Amino acid sequence: MKKETATYSQKDYLAARRWHLVDAQGKTVGRLASVVASLVRGKMNPTFSPHLDTGDFVVIINARQVQFTGNKLRDKIYYRHTEYPGGIRQTRAGDLLKTRPEAVLEKAITGMLPKTPLGRGLAKKVKIYPGPDHPHTAQQPVVFSLGE
Repeated sequence: MKKETATYSQKDYLAARRWHLVDAQGKTVGRLASVVASLVRGKMNPTFSPHLDTGDFVVIINARQVQFTGNKLRDKIYYRHTEYPGGIRQTRAGDLLKTRPEAVLEKAITGMLPKTPLGRGLAKKVKIYPGPDHPHTAQQPVVFSLGE
């Protein structure tokens, strides 16, 4: 009779956390966000577990120079609510990209993560900066090429 082996279960505190540096200059928002969400989630690791945080940290620079396809700068609208009656507010993608460019990528990436406490924890591992400077040189982030 053949003895069965136990299934390996990854422990989140044993996961090797790496830091990646992604340059968003000239990249499309959705394509960039899907790759970053996959990195943060840890789906590229062989020990991926959907219920654990086994992903890496990601630093995104040059968020101001990210691109939208088509007429999304004019037509795409971001909504938020003030929690008061009639308190719906809307902002066009072009206006948000001018005022808070990191918010555009933040909304795109968090929309691709789970809507659970795990997803909110994963979203904190993404650091987005509008220009080329970032304060994470001590973590020695490795440049990640998207291959576009």
